Amino acid sequence: MNFNNLQQSLGGRTPGIRFNEFGEASVVVWAPETGQVYLLKVENQQKIPLKSECYGYWTLTTDQLKPGDLYQFVLNAAAALPDPASLYQPQGVHGPSQAFDPKDFKWTDKQWQNHALTEYIIYELHIGTFTAEGTLAAAETKLDYLVELGVTAIEIMPVSQFAGSRNWGYDGVFPYAVQDSYGGPAGLQHLVSACHEKGLAVILDVVYNHLGPEGNILGQYGPYFTDKYHTPWGDALNFDDAWSDGVRQYFIENAIMWFRDFHIDGLRMDAVHAIKDFGPIHLLTEIRERVDELTAQTGNTHYLMVEMDLNDTRFINPAEQGGYGMDAQWIDEFHHALRVSSGQQRSGYYSDFEPIASLAKSYKDAYVYDGFYSEHRKRKFGVKADGRPGEQFIVFSQNHDHIGNRMLGERTSQLLSFDMQKLLAGAVLVSPYLPLLFMGEEWSETNPFQYFVSHTDPELAEAVRKGRKREFAAFHLDGDAPDPMSEEVFNQSKLQWSLHESGLHQVMFQYYKALIRLRKQQPALHNTDRNGLAVAHSLEKEMISIHRVSEEQQVMAVLNFSRSVQEVSLPAGHSVWHKLMASSDPKWNGEEQLSEQINSGVLTVWPESFTLYTNVIYS
Repeated sequence: MNFNNLQQSLGGRTPGIRFNEFGEASVVVWAPETGQVYLLKVENQQKIPLKSECYGYWTLTTDQLKPGDLYQFVLNAAAALPDPASLYQPQGVHGPSQAFDPKDFKWTDKQWQNHALTEYIIYELHIGTFTAEGTLAAAETKLDYLVELGVTAIEIMPVSQFAGSRNWGYDGVFPYAVQDSYGGPAGLQHLVSACHEKGLAVILDVVYNHLGPEGNILGQYGPYFTDKYHTPWGDALNFDDAWSDGVRQYFIENAIMWFRDFHIDGLRMDAVHAIKDFGPIHLLTEIRERVDELTAQTGNTHYLMVEMDLNDTRFINPAEQGGYGMDAQWIDEFHHALRVSSGQQRSGYYSDFEPIASLAKSYKDAYVYDGFYSEHRKRKFGVKADGRPGEQFIVFSQNHDHIGNRMLGERTSQLLSFDMQKLLAGAVLVSPYLPLLFMGEEWSETNPFQYFVSHTDPELAEAVRKGRKREFAAFHLDGDAPDPMSEEVFNQSKLQWSLHESGLHQVMFQYYKALIRLRKQQPALHNTDRNGLAVAHSLEKEMISIHRVSEEQQVMAVLNFSRSVQEVSLPAGHSVWHKLMASSDPKWNGEEQLSEQINSGVLTVWPESFTLYTNVIYS
């Protein structure tokens, strides 16, 4: 029997425990180097043997396990272990698994249709710090606020089970399980259903390049890891070495599970450059193929988005062009160029980016480095992104990484003036790419977003502290980083929800709402056509002009990063230009009211300002 036939014989079952229409538990475990596997019911210590199948799989169908029962697996005569494909770990990473039937949830999103990718305006959030309670249920109470803001999709940082109750989520060790302190799998289903009812798509951040250190039991089941390659977080997952078929299947089925059982609309796959796979068919290609099969069966559209430290269109090119078929990718280089243009320090990897010029190039070419020499990397880097549409690139002025990876976790609100913050918001939302906001930026949140963990192993906790110190050495920073194990660090990273109701925080909130509304309403801003874009920049004036054109409309955006009043020529061919937005207006706590319309060809813009005019207004 070959591997594909084996999968068919298993009935397409996902690893772990699933329940059939007769109420029986269908059990699948991959443990290729084990002599015997038993299902252990925790309540009565009953051991039920599994049947050995080809290629290292063990299976069982039984009516002795019901949803809600605690269980473990016993390999040979060793100590009992949680299920590597557990959906729920109510007692944490070191406790037993709990059987959960995702089919029990009553979905209320039957009419939901995923947005076209071009419609995505993304809001990244971390469940633990998004609300005071730090739960999925509490996040659900903020959905009306997000609808008012105008975003169309939320992106949830990883929820896979990690040690303790405080973590960014990238230390997950049970990829199928939803963090118990967040509310478990039922809590995620409820949140997704509520989002869909309110017109919000849901992207889930998943990690397929490594597992966290504490509670990681996959290696005890089989060769999930390989020492052929290493990642910054330890041994790489085994996607192309001996026994890799079972590992690949485990993660492919994981992606399908989120779409099928939790109605997730898109996956954001973390650092895919660290997925070490040199086999003939890349793991991402296989995931793409399986997701397309699911879409053909259900009619539901699901997106695959990737974060990667590679300017390589192979990841986002369709399969027929030799690509992996990913729908979109994060563009860190846009962020880096925007950051240095705003006057922030050029240290570490930011040293590769020139103020103004690099940002202008990113508007035009997406990748800043597309085949020329990078001083930071000491080599040529990247390829050109010609022909790839704007919706395949996700841009931002801040996100969890670029805030939390600062030593003190300062947000842009603590680094830049109020005026410059408004300029950065406009810079993101006027681009031909998909915009992403990080929670709280829309009201200029002042609390930091710091790095935090809650490991119970003292040696591991100390290793994390030392690792953080080494990480900041490249940025030549003095002093000590906050203790990531501190509960105070975690609590200081929570959003302050009362801020957006008054003062300058309310002004910023209203400003973001207005920008998002313009992005949706104005045809030249709404489309993601990179061809309808012209960019000019002046290093001397520290200014970028962006001319965007659609069939219906033209808009002219001026980004003045300087501290001086500047003049810019408007495109010829139109006698009247109408104001859409001027961050320097008193309405937005600016100093000068710009004219509602301009009849001449010259526009005067104020320092650290974002200005937007059009030849025709759509409402």
